[in-house]
Amino acid sequence: MRRLNRKKTLNLMKELDAFPKVPESYVETSASGGTVSLIAFTTIAFLTIMEFMVYQDTWMKYEYEVDKDFTSKLRINIDITVAMRCQYVGADVLDLAETMVASADGLIYEPVPFELTPQQKELQRMLQIIQSRLQEEHSLQDVIFKSAFKSASTALPPREDNSLQSPDACRIHGHLYVNKVAGNFHITVGKAIPHPRGHAHLAALVSHESYNFSHRIDHLSFGELIPGIINPLDGTEKIASDHNQMFQYFITVVPTKLHTYKISAETHQFSVTERERVINHAAGSHGVSGIFMKYDISSLMVTVTEEHMPFWQFLVRLCGIIGGIFSTTGILHGFGRFVAEIIFCRFRLGSYRSTSVPLPDGHTSNHLPLITDNSTH
Repeated sequence: MRRLNRKKTLNLMKELDAFPKVPESYVETSASGGTVSLIAFTTIAFLTIMEFMVYQDTWMKYEYEVDKDFTSKLRINIDITVAMRCQYVGADVLDLAETMVASADGLIYEPVPFELTPQQKELQRMLQIIQSRLQEEHSLQDVIFKSAFKSASTALPPREDNSLQSPDACRIHGHLYVNKVAGNFHITVGKAIPHPRGHAHLAALVSHESYNFSHRIDHLSFGELIPGIINPLDGTEKIASDHNQMFQYFITVVPTKLHTYKISAETHQFSVTERERVINHAAGSHGVSGIFMKYDISSLMVTVTEEHMPFWQFLVRLCGIIGGIFSTTGILHGFGRFVAEIIFCRFRLGSYRSTSVPLPDGHTSNHLPLITDNSTH
């Protein structure tokens, strides 16, 4: 009884077989079929390699939402060298809430030569090349995000000791914590002092002839300091053409959450618009000489996530490639053989010549003679 049930089950499974085997004696091979098979296998191998490369690669996904965090402090990372002595310049921040953040809270004034060493010039030139490429090809920003913490720091290498160069500039570097509202970070003549209506700078004791706001921005970023990330103003150098000259940078800061397979950090991206002009009150160009960075905080937050193709999706795409190539080449091969057979058949019919049979009355017949069984003997 059990054997009978097994036979019934096996017979049922045989009827459901969707892949019946054809005996080899019924299979006909051809040179054209072998050629098409070789092309199909080569195409499958090439597309499989390309698909595996896509599977190994990752991409960045950008999501946007409203930033609801307005109570936390915003960190500003600064490394700027100004071509004036440290006792002549002062840096601070004044936000829309009329809150002044003095530079003594986190900035360091370091006397240095303004001229860079050959090694520092090479790094600055490389940064400027990268900045120009980033402006042309925005997709390179994804590569920078992926290489965060893996690539070397973009800070200038330390200066070699050189007693021939006297410190004629001031390097202002460090960080500040400010309110998460629009503000103005500026470097101008004189040290900042508190004032009931805001603040002021003691510039009366500094001669106008010593004004020189030529500057170099080695680094400027907002939020957590992430090595390897290149910011829009890194490597920027401006040379003043006049003693009384104002440099303005209008910055829009966008809060950004970065999640990659290597790191997870909260930082800020920003875009910048530059403007510079000479202060000439007689010509109607009013203002104060110095470097002014006016920043505004965007209400939107960007979440950048590194994504990878799932393994099941890779398998589905791979099966689609293999099955699609086999089906397409089979259809094309069958269609090609059909067209070839039609052409050869017409060619044979056209090359066939009919025979003439003489009749007793002197006429000829173009019809083929009827072949009977007696005629074959």
